[in-house]
Amino acid sequence: MTVSTRVDLALLGIRGTPPVNRTGGAGPTDDGHLLVDGLNAAIPRNENSPFVFDGDRVLYDGEDTGLQIATIARPRFYDLRTDEGVPFEKIAKLHGADVLATTVVQTCIRYGEDQRCRFCSIEESLRSGSTVAVKRPADLAAVARAAVDLDGVTQMVMTTGTSAGKDRGAKHLARCVRAVKDAVPELPVQVQCEPPGDLATITDLRDAGADAIGIHVESLDDDVRRRWMPGKSAVSLDEYRAAWAEAVRVFGRNQVSTYLLVGLGEDADEMIRGARELIDMGVYPLVVPFRPHAGTLAVDVDGAVAPPPAIVEKISREVAQHLRLVGMSGSDQRAGCAACGACSVLQNVGG
Repeated sequence: MTVSTRVDLALLGIRGTPPVNRTGGAGPTDDGHLLVDGLNAAIPRNENSPFVFDGDRVLYDGEDTGLQIATIARPRFYDLRTDEGVPFEKIAKLHGADVLATTVVQTCIRYGEDQRCRFCSIEESLRSGSTVAVKRPADLAAVARAAVDLDGVTQMVMTTGTSAGKDRGAKHLARCVRAVKDAVPELPVQVQCEPPGDLATITDLRDAGADAIGIHVESLDDDVRRRWMPGKSAVSLDEYRAAWAEAVRVFGRNQVSTYLLVGLGEDADEMIRGARELIDMGVYPLVVPFRPHAGTLAVDVDGAVAPPPAIVEKISREVAQHLRLVGMSGSDQRAGCAACGACSVLQNVGG
């Protein structure tokens, strides 16, 4: 498989629905999960794509692409329920072949139209009834135990909508991590949140049992942040830098990550320079192409489209080159989006 083909898949998506898929929610979504060339791949589902998933192959305009495709079976833990009758599938989802992911609070104080991140649809899956608003720690522990025992899950990701408290949602994350670690001590967990108002909260998350942390900024350009993330941009880049530095101190180099979204209007060379600075701090910058999908303001209001493939490949290659230079790799993270790699092409180019 060429990197260019993998980039095209990431941007154009596929027609068809693999057994493991999701619609709505936080972060990149409306995707189907496959193994492409042995690596996790979260591919957007796009009814207008020239790529078609026919059950065990990906075709391009009716011709076999020759890509090494493996499907991921619908997990068995999806068939279980809590004592109150809530399906486990509504509490956590399988991402890729072996990652359990959950949004512990499915609401966000920034979801009003004048504050919302324009690429986010965190509350749409709640409105559709496919999840529950707040995941209880005991329920997450039960789901994690089942996912490991029945489906071979090897890591877990917990993210959260932002709360009104000073901790911005981190306290509930800590409660959830502690419950999961008590039930499944061998399962590595990554937590994801905004920079907490009190940086000591980062140590609280580590003490609860978290193995890695994601503090996602999406862009290092303040003009882009104000345009795409009007509410979240109120958290200054200086606050992010302080949180990243503290997180590296607490969790260690290459156990801290952040998202950088390609296609929001940030200059490519500036993004590469910013990514190199993050890497030198010990922070893994997960370069992910902006993924347009219904239910977001970016598509429903702005009509935004995916970035050019050449830009995605250029940024990914140059960031991966610097990662290799300093000896950092997504696969060396204990848990999290960088360890999974499905939403990015960095692992395909050696990052």
